[in-house]
Amino acid sequence: MLKYLMPLALFIVMAVFLALGLKLNPKDIPSPLIDLPAPDFALPVLDQPERTLTKHALIGDVWLLSVWASWCGSCRAEHPIFNQLAKQKLVTIVGLNYKDEPADAKQWLAQLGNPYDVSIMDLEGRTGIDYGVYGVPETFVVDKKGIIRYKHTGPVDVRDMQEILIPLIKKLKAEIG
Repeated sequence: MLKYLMPLALFIVMAVFLALGLKLNPKDIPSPLIDLPAPDFALPVLDQPERTLTKHALIGDVWLLSVWASWCGSCRAEHPIFNQLAKQKLVTIVGLNYKDEPADAKQWLAQLGNPYDVSIMDLEGRTGIDYGVYGVPETFVVDKKGIIRYKHTGPVDVRDMQEILIPLIKKLKAEIG
């Protein structure tokens, strides 16, 4: 009798774990980098590949790192929200073009608008790995000292921007130092 009940019990346990997992929010993936210095990078600028941008050039300013790619459907969905944020000139928006062809990325920005103050190329994905990127899009809020204060996994929607990102950006900009 026990040998017949064991598979049923195993199935019930697996079903419970599956049900619990389905209730989790994929945007709530914790980042071990929160409250730690943002990883260093020195990457070529998309529009001027002979020019390099480093994290150190951004110290002293609050900035967003928006990880995106032209092949990413979810990036297309969140792009108008970043275009609107860029019009507000509230924060420096750095685009991290992730594992993308530069020509495709430039064409994508030409078609959809370019919200980025600067977009840098992570052709091999090494910087993405350093930042713990699971996939695109992902967005990081970095404070004036270069400390990661927030990570958003998945596409940013209007509610995320209004209720999380903008209030955090304003708070960090108001901080001294």
